Amino acid sequence: MSLAVVGMIAGMALGFAGYFGGFGAFLLVAALGAVGLVVGRFLEGDLDFGDFFRPRGDRRR
Repeated sequence: MSLAVVGMIAGMALGFAGYFGGFGAFLLVAALGAVGLVVGRFLEGDLDFGDFFRPRGDRRR
């Protein structure tokens, strides 16, 4: 699935949450989507746990 399709689906989910659940539901869906993105990138190996704690200037892998 292309990133454009994934982005469209995420946008539609946020739109439905905002329309039917209000602004609080919109924020909840956005926050859970961000958590899902981080967990998915971690499980795929694109993200390392140490990336959250290393200073920006230290880019060694």
